[in-house]
Amino acid sequence: MKDLAPLAIARGLSPASEVVIPALVTDAGDQATTRFIEFFTAQIPNANTRAAYYRAATAFLAWAEAAGLPNLAAIGPVHVSAYRELLGQHYAVPTVKQHLAAIRMLFDWLVIGQIVPSNPASSVRGPKYSIKKGKTPILGVDEARELLGSIRTDTVVGLRDRALIATLIYSFARISAALAMNTEDCFEQGRRLWLRLHEKGGKHHEMPAHHKLEEYLHAYIQAAGLADEPKAALFRSARGRTGLLTENRLDRNNARMMIKRRARDAGTSTRIGCHTFRGTGITAYLENGGALEMAQLMAAHESPRTTKVYDRTSDQITLDEIERIGI
Repeated sequence: MKDLAPLAIARGLSPASEVVIPALVTDAGDQATTRFIEFFTAQIPNANTRAAYYRAATAFLAWAEAAGLPNLAAIGPVHVSAYRELLGQHYAVPTVKQHLAAIRMLFDWLVIGQIVPSNPASSVRGPKYSIKKGKTPILGVDEARELLGSIRTDTVVGLRDRALIATLIYSFARISAALAMNTEDCFEQGRRLWLRLHEKGGKHHEMPAHHKLEEYLHAYIQAAGLADEPKAALFRSARGRTGLLTENRLDRNNARMMIKRRARDAGTSTRIGCHTFRGTGITAYLENGGALEMAQLMAAHESPRTTKVYDRTSDQITLDEIERIGI
């Protein structure tokens, strides 16, 4: 069903060069192929989840084919269990659980479509995992200030980078939510700038901007000439090394590379990523006397337990206590 590949690409499944329908699926016929693609393009609305589940599903089916399984119906719980053990040798527990979730959901979809008689992953349990503290590295207050202060703002690209990083810190935004913003998502209300963030599940989360973020965003929007373009992408990609912007929205990979470059230029020793700033902002807020319930509301978390994972206020207490070992 080659005619379905463009549909998969258009729905953000994967870049054109990476769209592959596993042989075990195509060998099962056109109905199986259609059902396989429908799972990703119709059943999973979030683009990031879609891409992650696609990688997980195709990796498993490629492994099953290499293991000599003749067709989809031949895959049983013992094979999924063996694959789980193999994943556990190379990946962290959350990644293993995500792969199992993708396999389980895909085969549920195939069972409903009468492609296979049963789901081989339904009885396979994932590894146990409990987390009370996140592993994403965060910046201290001084490090965050130094990073923002180190960005040269004599070009619109520099103003963009400072505004984007500040948005992640001061609004606790996920990188996808920040990059999805248009100019109109920065709006005046009650003589204050507000942000409208496009969060997971199609939710819109609105919150007032910190006064520093307000300053940074106004400077960027004015320099970029975006004030009269409400429907335009707020954070745009750069045109090479010209210091100018294109009309295209900045993507996550380029944002991540920009952040790493800015951190390196600032002399930041902590190995950071886009999600670093979410934890950095939440921890700084709590250290300054903020309430966990308000941090949960500002971060648009469903549960305070999720917010608590980003709280690193106990780290300094631990370090102080360690230094009491007077040897």
